[in-house]
Amino acid sequence: MKRIIPGFILLFVFTTCSLAKDSKVTSPDGKITVTVRSGPGLEWSAAYEGKSIITKAKAGLVLTSGVIPGETEMVKMVAYGKINQELIPVVPNKKSKIADNCNTMLIAFKSGLNVQFRVYNDGVAYRFETGFKNDIIVKNEITNIEFPSGSYTWYPLEESFMSHNERLYRYCSLDTLGENHLASLPALFIANGVNVLLTESDITDYPGMWLRGAGVGKVNGVHPYYPEEEKMKSDRDVAVTKTKDYIAATKGKRTFPWRAFVIADNDGKLIESDLVFKLAAPCKISDTKWIKPGQVAWDWWNANNIYGVDFRAGINNDTYKYYIDFASKNGIEYIILDEGWYKKGTVLESIPGIDIPELCRYAESKNVGVILWVVWKTFYDKIDEVVALYEKWGVKGVKVDFMQRDDQPVVNFYQEAMQKTAEHHLLIDFHGAYKPDGAGRTWPNALTREGVKGLENSKWSKDITPDHDLMLPFIRMVAGPMDYTPGAMLNFEKNNFNPIFNRPGSQGTRVHQMALYVVFESPLQMLADSPTNYMREQECTDFLVKIPVVWDDIKVLDAKIGDYLLLARRSGNEWFVGALTDWTAREMQLDLSFLPAGNYNIEIFRDGINADRHVQDYKHLNSLVKSGDKMKINLISGGGWIARITPKQ
Repeated sequence: MKRIIPGFILLFVFTTCSLAKDSKVTSPDGKITVTVRSGPGLEWSAAYEGKSIITKAKAGLVLTSGVIPGETEMVKMVAYGKINQELIPVVPNKKSKIADNCNTMLIAFKSGLNVQFRVYNDGVAYRFETGFKNDIIVKNEITNIEFPSGSYTWYPLEESFMSHNERLYRYCSLDTLGENHLASLPALFIANGVNVLLTESDITDYPGMWLRGAGVGKVNGVHPYYPEEEKMKSDRDVAVTKTKDYIAATKGKRTFPWRAFVIADNDGKLIESDLVFKLAAPCKISDTKWIKPGQVAWDWWNANNIYGVDFRAGINNDTYKYYIDFASKNGIEYIILDEGWYKKGTVLESIPGIDIPELCRYAESKNVGVILWVVWKTFYDKIDEVVALYEKWGVKGVKVDFMQRDDQPVVNFYQEAMQKTAEHHLLIDFHGAYKPDGAGRTWPNALTREGVKGLENSKWSKDITPDHDLMLPFIRMVAGPMDYTPGAMLNFEKNNFNPIFNRPGSQGTRVHQMALYVVFESPLQMLADSPTNYMREQECTDFLVKIPVVWDDIKVLDAKIGDYLLLARRSGNEWFVGALTDWTAREMQLDLSFLPAGNYNIEIFRDGINADRHVQDYKHLNSLVKSGDKMKINLISGGGWIARITPKQ
């Protein structure tokens, strides 16, 4: 992670505090103000342009000794500073250059506990830092948050700590949430008309944070306890059956995860925020040239339903050579072998009919890479042997699945998996996973992860609707890239859709599905449908494979959570525009003032004139535009619109 503008500008103000006092720090633009009352204890609040958005929040660490550092002691020092630097991501999701500017406040207690606050223009974050000589056991972390009266939430309700974190978002009054309402992160709150998205960054050697309702206007942070006993219910389901009475056993000298609050006065700014990335630890990989984002021809969603061939389709070399040929012909960087390629119980040996080294050699000759799916526990049990073997075979990456937990040992698995795959030049994609926490900055070989209720659910449920698609960019995607796996070529009207496991389709129009490739961020972006279907729809495929998976810039042009979205992304001198609507047909206006001065070619896919009767109907157009032009965009119910804009030569 190269920094163009070096380091920190530290403007220290030292104070010795014998009584509780208020300390304030504001965002660089002055719109966000954080007020911290410390010594003894720690409470803080936040306001946006003078309006309360977090009324009161209490923070603390509880050790097993019963000691709560900072709770009964006075403040030793308060230090103020600034960060002013530019970050250059190895793998840019939104932007190739990220301005990392904030004001900071460090509160130090006599015990060795520090609390670091950062206030950015797009949010607030804090974390604990400890300087204890000996290892510690953290019994609990106190995170009690009270929002102003009348606040609402988009709440990802969960049943238990064992979860893939693939949730729908329940819109409700915050006052209705009680202790039985558990949620994973990120969760979105609306306080005095301002969006406050709560998530975390830089989770290492520590469990993830969840939420529980805590009465009128309140939520509390909770964590899964440290596992004492586990039971393997299958090769992929490793359940915790007994826990310790603490959440983490860790080093006494360390930094803890950032508690991050993305703050936006309009919905579109949520999507543009890079807060989670900015808070993450810098890159730990010295040589990153081998890390190649790209699109992936994926087998599992379409159940290997290829047809019109002279061999039996299935999990065999002939089928995957067909995927490789399709990928090579269309400039797709990777194929994936998902579930079924290895003998159950060992990821070191393939089933009869599959020869991984041969497939890798064939793929290499076609300029295509091979990614292998594995169950996490089977992979982890032999991780050193596995990553060395896969590198020897010529495999380019792994898709690791079914963790379903974020207690401390499983979080540590993520860290070890990212490090060891990087050491052997393997990309990694986490499925059955918790939300992104900025790990793509620290380990840029970790290109994407699931932790999202994505298109795969359309194989067995009706949950993946255009409405759902229009919640994800404002909530889940704010935390980081998501492997939603778009690309359905069989598209259905609202009343005609039924889930079919082996011949799946999507709800909404064909162009809605295409626009997801611009709207949704994933540096390892799947083409989920059958290669045969893509070849039968070559006009759409030719456009999809032109869409980048990493970007230089983003501009959200119009947005409302759950209803509609219009955004533009830049790659080099090309711009791509994507628009989505929910089940409500609507007209939008595209203002091309974001383009540099000049004339441009624009290639458009829009909903066809008969798309309300047959949602696969679309119109493909080419035209000329110039900077400052305004265009009307018409989207039918469940519709979409997508364009590629290139300078006119």
